[in-house]
Amino acid sequence: MLLLKEEDEGRGRTSVPTQLMKLKRTQWWILVFISIFFLISAQAIGVLLGRFYYNEGGNSKWISTLVQTCGFPILYLPLCLLPSSKSSSSFSSSSSSSFKTLFSFEKILKSEIFAIVLVMQIYTSLVASCVAVIGLFASGEWLLLSEEMEEFQEGQVIYVLTLVGTAVSCQLGSVGSVALIFLVSSLFSNFIGTLSLIVTPLAAIAVFHDRLTEVKIVAMLIAFTGFAFYIYQNYLDDLKVQRAREAQAE
Repeated sequence: MLLLKEEDEGRGRTSVPTQLMKLKRTQWWILVFISIFFLISAQAIGVLLGRFYYNEGGNSKWISTLVQTCGFPILYLPLCLLPSSKSSSSFSSSSSSSFKTLFSFEKILKSEIFAIVLVMQIYTSLVASCVAVIGLFASGEWLLLSEEMEEFQEGQVIYVLTLVGTAVSCQLGSVGSVALIFLVSSLFSNFIGTLSLIVTPLAAIAVFHDRLTEVKIVAMLIAFTGFAFYIYQNYLDDLKVQRAREAQAE
């Protein structure tokens, strides 16, 4: 359904990294579906936890901003499990020596190692977290955190778990999004992201007993229709490429 290197070359676009071409089609699909699951589920969970935070008494804007990026240390675990390579070491050394590598984007996505997805997410989250921490202290909201935790309706433990869960889900969603860009394309990643417009309202109905309003129904239908058209167009393009190969083989 989704087109790989041959079609991209035919259209003059950037080809898929060569390491991906070494994957079997089944392995490639498994990676794609895992990334889709992380993106959709993590976005929905992050939104629900953010709403739960405010519903139960949380009101710090800087904390809600910080938890969206501060979970990046968990990415070091899968990063350490991945095999090292010269490309990853050279990128890490160049990143630590020059700010030019932050401009961390088209060249990085063309890299031949999947570990660079995690590395890029770690660096961008680190910068964003530093900015959020500065804002937290500059605004004086850090002085109110202990009071906010004590007044949280579900208790201090749930307060901490809510922030931790939000931080983890946001990281998984970001990694899923970048991974889809790496595996397929940025357009496909954006289309998968629109599916959260369908999943999140349904999850809110189940968790918070929201009403399914006309506006939500229209938004869900638009998101589903756009995604369906995109998948169908990719199917037609893939079928065209397959027929062209069969004609050349004959």
